[in-house]
Amino acid sequence: MAIKYNRVLLKCSGEALMGPIPYGIDFQTVDRITAEVKAVHALGAQVCLVIGGGNIFRGVAGATRGMQRASADYMGMLATVINALAVQHALESHGVATRVMSAIRMDTVCEPYIRRRAIRHLEKGRVVIFAAGTGNPFFTTDTAAALRAAEMGCDALLKGTQVDGVYSADPKTNPQATRYERLTYMDVLQQDLKVMDASAISLARENKIPILVFSLHEPGGFAKVLAGNGRCTVIEGS
Repeated sequence: MAIKYNRVLLKCSGEALMGPIPYGIDFQTVDRITAEVKAVHALGAQVCLVIGGGNIFRGVAGATRGMQRASADYMGMLATVINALAVQHALESHGVATRVMSAIRMDTVCEPYIRRRAIRHLEKGRVVIFAAGTGNPFFTTDTAAALRAAEMGCDALLKGTQVDGVYSADPKTNPQATRYERLTYMDVLQQDLKVMDASAISLARENKIPILVFSLHEPGGFAKVLAGNGRCTVIEGS
């Protein structure tokens, strides 16, 4: 299978790792997701990942309960490191060389994020998992994904979700919701479509990185999207 995008960043939420359980990490689900990453890696793509931490702790949720937002966000960043280590274990059990790089230094468990070193890992065929967001509070992992995609010179940013693209409303609660095949960055911002936060969309727009939104639940969907024939919504310039 020929691929359209050679270096990509996959962003998936922490909730995607929960599978059927209400909290934490379902390792059967992690194994399935990492098998998709392995399949894409085997096609010759250079792959990096950013994983959210919402299955363990959400900074915004903590802030709404009276915790200082900065402290809550740091706790959320630590949750993403836990998820990154779980995904690293699953990928390496599939025989895929992997590195976790954290924006917050914790040298005992992973490497510090250094841009040139991360690029070298990709060039050597390793999957790189970026953890701890941007290392700063008040920024989401969506923004971290767009930032890392720009720094790595990625050809596309892929957002793995629970549905097969971007809809005008939640298709699970509104059967009349319209599915979009293509959108511009400005469409997303002006219509306030809940794909990624505005900072992430703006970063992708400034760096001309297309965003492809697809379902993590379709077997082989990741590879099909990279080949240019998968079911997804493409967000790019006009």
